[in-house]
Amino acid sequence: MLNLGFIALTGLILVLDYTVYHPLIQYLALYYGVTIGTFSCYDIYDDLITRTVDGSDAKACHELIPCCFPRCVGVQFVLVALAFQVLGI
Repeated sequence: MLNLGFIALTGLILVLDYTVYHPLIQYLALYYGVTIGTFSCYDIYDDLITRTVDGSDAKACHELIPCCFPRCVGVQFVLVALAFQVLGI
C-alpha cells in the first residue's frame, strides 16, 4: 500500500512539474532522500546500538578491531550516516 502511495505521489509531482511549477522534482528527490536517510539511521540505531546480535556488522568490526565495542561501532555508523545525510542536503 505504501508503494502505491509513493507511485501516486511521484506521478502527481511529475504532472505538476511538467504543467505548473518546474522545480518540484528536485523537492521530491530531496524528500525521498531525507526519508531514506532517516530510516537508515533508525535502522542502524535499532540493529546495532540497542541490541547486539552475533551476526551483526558491529560485532564483525569488533572482532577485527577489538578496541571498539560493538555499540561504539554502531554509534560510529550512525554518525557517518548522519554526516552523509547532512552533506547530501
